[in-house]
Amino acid sequence: MTALYGSTMDHYPPEIARALSAAFAVDPETIVATILALCGEVPVGQAGLRPFPADSDDLAILEIKKVFIHESYRGRGISRALMLDLEAAGRELGSTTLILQTGTLQGAAIGLYESLGYVLTAPYPPFESMSNALCYAKAL
Repeated sequence: MTALYGSTMDHYPPEIARALSAAFAVDPETIVATILALCGEVPVGQAGLRPFPADSDDLAILEIKKVFIHESYRGRGISRALMLDLEAAGRELGSTTLILQTGTLQGAAIGLYESLGYVLTAPYPPFESMSNALCYAKAL
């Protein structure tokens, strides 16, 4: 993400930059599901779910975190498979809604999310402070 967005965090007041950094970070203790994509025995992608807010015990709303596909494996439908697996995991956990945040420069991700029925929604905290944040939601 640094390659895409550079030092955009430098433009925010310190308290907002701290809140955004905390939102981008993933504490493993908050993750309720992780999906790992393998090509043979080689890990090529991963994604996770955590409650929203992250410190909640309520699993009704889950936030999708860190969808990543190794660049040499992109364009093969792996991210779509990960997203569908995340949705199945969310349903199994009793979630009614999945949410996610992405950025305006991530065209492939935006296309994927919209093709899967994710709907653009108002940015949720703390992303409402980011001019390039896009937030999506999908009812399960």
